[in-house]
Amino acid sequence: MSSRKHKGHEEEPENHERWAVSYADMMTVLLATFIVLYAMSAVDQEKFEELRQSLALGFGHEAASIIPGSTGTMLGLESFEIAPDFTTVATEGAEGAGGQAPTTVNQETVDHVAAAREYEQLSEVQKALEARLEKKGLAANVTFQIDERGLVIGLVGSNVFFDADTARLTPVARRVIDTLATPLRNQSRELSIEGHANTLPSRNFASNWELSSERATRVLRRFVESGGVAPEQIAATGYGDARPSVEGDSKRALESNRRVDIVVRSGASEEVRALLAEIAEAIDTGAITAGDVRAEIAAATAAPKEAGDL
Repeated sequence: MSSRKHKGHEEEPENHERWAVSYADMMTVLLATFIVLYAMSAVDQEKFEELRQSLALGFGHEAASIIPGSTGTMLGLESFEIAPDFTTVATEGAEGAGGQAPTTVNQETVDHVAAAREYEQLSEVQKALEARLEKKGLAANVTFQIDERGLVIGLVGSNVFFDADTARLTPVARRVIDTLATPLRNQSRELSIEGHANTLPSRNFASNWELSSERATRVLRRFVESGGVAPEQIAATGYGDARPSVEGDSKRALESNRRVDIVVRSGASEEVRALLAEIAEAIDTGAITAGDVRAEIAAATAAPKEAGDL
């Protein structure tokens, strides 16, 4: 009995190097990971491009173009937007449709077309004013001219609008101003009232400057107070006898220079306004007609539509 009591199962000694097994497993996994990563980085570029193009075609997209000499996707390029170029217009029969190539529009052509449009618009204002004056029997008392300032409406003296050496409006002058007021106040252009005097020295005013300024102011006040023209739309200036319409001191010159000009001012650029006088002179001399001006505008308007059909 005592010998059985002393016989028993002995405990195994503790293994203090078991951690090495786990460490070896971890290192094996890391090694396999790095091998896989290396294998993924060594991509056959030619096969990759073939795969990319085949996938693109498979999903219904056009295959990307490969620039000769490139080795892959181009990086580091800034993005940009391609905008349409409006500096060219297409002529009849543009290139690709059996015609000529688009023509570049220079600034001179642009200014000339803009001047033609401005002339046509000012002419429409003139026609409306002439119709109203004709209806009232006052058309013979007013002159019209288009120059670099715009549309110039002349209230010429000859005792019709102003007596000699006075700024008092005659009854005819008041009727004319009231007739012109409605069309002029309903358009957006500014009005400039320019007073003038002839070369005879004034006895009722300190000088012809005061006389011309007073005439312009009287016309302005009639437009604003009776005609309803907005004060911010109109201004008055006196030029004395410095800007005669007829040179000399003849009877015709004295009567013509005793005047007030109502200028419907053009808001175009200086270059375009300079062409207004040229167009007006060409029409007056018969070199061109108003129909030619309208045809030029129509051609310029049609050009963008033709360019859009390309």
